[in-house]
Amino acid sequence: MNHRRRRQALLDGPDPTPYRAIIHEAALRVPVGGSAVARRRLGHLVEQSEREHITVQVIPFAIGAYPGSGQTTLYMYGPVPPPDTVSLDQSHGPALVDAEAQLHMYRALLDRMESVALPPGESRDFIHTIAQGL
Repeated sequence: MNHRRRRQALLDGPDPTPYRAIIHEAALRVPVGGSAVARRRLGHLVEQSEREHITVQVIPFAIGAYPGSGQTTLYMYGPVPPPDTVSLDQSHGPALVDAEAQLHMYRALLDRMESVALPPGESRDFIHTIAQGL
């Protein structure tokens, strides 16, 4: 089974893994594959965000500069303590961070991002509006 299918199985299994995404509006507006493909991709995102264990929040352009802007950050944690891990996209590949002080800093950063993002219901409506405009 390839990586994407294994990852998808975590969301679709009988005891699905909780998933939270904070997405900047810019990432939603890039019509990768053309408008029709982008509409389907956004529709899928809206559908997934309606699932109980998946939370999607959008940071709209109107927020302006926000904590963590310009950097893709993936904060991974699970039921087995430590180590949590942060994966940062770099031009040479991902950089993994697992030092406790750095994890604390990234958790605080994500908390600030969540505080400026639209709530889940508004985010879903926002994504739907973008899809309709493509």
